[in-house]
Amino acid sequence: MNQRNRHLPRWLPLCLALASLGLLSACTTARPPTRVGKKFESGTASWYGPKFQGRRTANGEIYDMFEFTAAHKELPFGTVVEVRSLDSGKSVEVRINDRGPFVGGRIIDLSRAAADAIDMIGPGTAKVELYLVSGALSEVFTVQVAAFRQPGHARELAEKLRGAFGPVRIAAGEGWHRVQVGRFSRREDAVELRQRLRREGYSGTIKGIQPDGV
Repeated sequence: MNQRNRHLPRWLPLCLALASLGLLSACTTARPPTRVGKKFESGTASWYGPKFQGRRTANGEIYDMFEFTAAHKELPFGTVVEVRSLDSGKSVEVRINDRGPFVGGRIIDLSRAAADAIDMIGPGTAKVELYLVSGALSEVFTVQVAAFRQPGHARELAEKLRGAFGPVRIAAGEGWHRVQVGRFSRREDAVELRQRLRREGYSGTIKGIQPDGV
């Protein structure tokens, strides 16, 4: 047993072992596919402009801050979403052509034109909801480390993982609290994270989920 495991609660090794066998996730109910017109994510939006003008975006286009585009961490390029600002009450449609934002807690980076359309230039950020207009939302991948009946146990493990392995999410449903680490568009990236977790004494299974985040 490595140094990390000696400090784990007594109930945790058993739960980790069960999770690695898929036993604790047997009650997981797959989320319904995200549909056109359905809200699939909510959080904070930001915008990016002059500093990136003329640079190449993640899908190979040249960034034009006067076009109605946006960056998102996971949505397939070409997906069109409606961004509804809860601050101004205004909305705008944008096409995803870049990756980001890379600041914790933010879900989408708008072009200057899109930010201006929802009165976000001055404040810099806004609370928003995202709705699918067109395009299919691809499945994303996460590493599920364990699932617990007690939410406190899930929170305890999540705190242990968060500092070393990045974003950690507790997905609750059907009486279970599932500790999931990372969100990736490529399964290969989730496999790499699972290997890192195993080297540190944590088991995990790769799960495909819909990127609705709501």
